[in-house]
Amino acid sequence: MNIQILIIEDDVEINQLVAKYLSKEGFHTHSVYNGEEALSHLSNHEYQLIILDLMLPKVDGQEILRKIREKKTTPVIILSARDREMDKILGLGLGADDYMTKPFTIGELIARVKAQLRRYMDFNSDSTKAEPKIFKHGSLELHTSTYEVKVSGHKKLLTSKEFAILKLFLTNPTRVFSKSQVFQTVWKEDSLAVDNTVMVHINRLRTKIEPDPSNPVYIQTVWGFGYKLGEGC
Repeated sequence: MNIQILIIEDDVEINQLVAKYLSKEGFHTHSVYNGEEALSHLSNHEYQLIILDLMLPKVDGQEILRKIREKKTTPVIILSARDREMDKILGLGLGADDYMTKPFTIGELIARVKAQLRRYMDFNSDSTKAEPKIFKHGSLELHTSTYEVKVSGHKKLLTSKEFAILKLFLTNPTRVFSKSQVFQTVWKEDSLAVDNTVMVHINRLRTKIEPDPSNPVYIQTVWGFGYKLGEGC
């Protein structure tokens, strides 16, 4: 498949370095250097992955990420000099799939790009090839064939990670999952890459599907252990 990657980074040297090495891996890259240019490209082209800096001229990276998540589930890797835990939590909470801090090694970035693309492409491939299924729980519906989630008939746009987390609970309705088990199943890695990654994604998922996110009925916390599927409504 022709993989298109958008690099949104105002540092010309970093942008061109990333583009050079991704091109060597066989990916097609598109470089933009400010937020306005990024939004224009996103509205006119389709990408399989986006690398996003947070501190951009004209329109900042957080606003761009919000715009992306209004319509798209494309994997987003944040590449930022902001290295505080709260910055990482905020970025993941806005819908980023991964967060890397500067300075970084190009080898690690390429590895993370490939991992995100593999999960994204495998997930979409499984969605189209597998027998269509609809999981219903209360007023919640998850459609594996169309990658849709509805609550009381209203469609909710989830990221690929949020969809995978919800599907995990719906397909294991009696099981309690620890945070590490959720991470290992959804991210397919052995340990938490970023503190609170699972908590941030579940909190964001709750804001989309729960009638009252502060009193969840679909994904409930089991204090001292993890999460489980609630009774719904």
